[in-house]
Amino acid sequence: MSQQALHPMLNTAVKAARAAGAIINRASMDLDLLRVTAKSTNDFVTEVDHAAEQAIIETLLTAYPGHGILAEESGRAHGAKNSDYLWIIDPLDGTTNFIHGFPVYAVSIALQVRGQIQQAVVYDPARNDLFYASKGRGAFLNDRRIRVSKRTRLSDSLIGTGFPFRKGDNFKRYMKMFEAVMTQCAGLRRPGAAALDLCYVAAGYYDGFFETGLNPWDVAAGSLIVTEAGGLIGNFTGEPDFLHQREVVAATPRIYSQMVQLLSPFTRVIKDVDEPAAPAPAPAPATGEPEAGAQPAAKKKGPVRIRKVDLAGDKDTGPAR
Repeated sequence: MSQQALHPMLNTAVKAARAAGAIINRASMDLDLLRVTAKSTNDFVTEVDHAAEQAIIETLLTAYPGHGILAEESGRAHGAKNSDYLWIIDPLDGTTNFIHGFPVYAVSIALQVRGQIQQAVVYDPARNDLFYASKGRGAFLNDRRIRVSKRTRLSDSLIGTGFPFRKGDNFKRYMKMFEAVMTQCAGLRRPGAAALDLCYVAAGYYDGFFETGLNPWDVAAGSLIVTEAGGLIGNFTGEPDFLHQREVVAATPRIYSQMVQLLSPFTRVIKDVDEPAAPAPAPAPATGEPEAGAQPAAKKKGPVRIRKVDLAGDKDTGPAR
């Protein structure tokens, strides 16, 4: 599907993603001048996140003023509050990578219509790579159709993941999960931008991906790109309500079922403690498309204090998204 043949709403999302990408690329040339604050421990935001988000929202609402907006930095502050059309936006997925000059970050934009993701764009401005999909029309990288890999054995597979990084995250639980997958696959990778990780599954670079602690804007666009590339996505028990479950697994169909078997004991739905619960039987693979009204409400976070971070002084370090 050439970009000239894109759905009008997808075409608008591409325009918004490229506008945000231009802001990010300009800022990447002068990282020392960035103002960086922390929303919470190891969870950073910059003026670039805000500027990119504003550019995206302005582009989308200029074209579709009656649509709703759910954005990482501004939440539901913009757009219509009760529209069937909801744009889910992460203006800079991989902020910590960005502020350190590590070139793995992306703009993520998805359109959810009555509970289902219908349009998706993930733009990697460092490489000028545009991943996009419309429901039922396949997934693409630039103008090339992409498909998930054909591997069928987890022992041959390269798997992506993300590390817990927030204060209060269950590190012991994650290390047990990490060991369970690492000992069964060919290798694990953690670049640090979930939106791109999902696109890498879609393009066949990874054979699977899993992570906990994610928000809807981290995975909404990537989820459609995965399924349109022939992959499967769900929560750790294989159910399709991952968008608000804060856990996700995505993979080729055969690898997906093997990963669900490994990860289901660690699901928050079963038990969220240091020791995993007894393994549950793996359910049938799910497509990952949430049904309208079926998602549980996301947990509300308490207020946090914004503070300045001195990058030169190296005061706050450690893995973060």
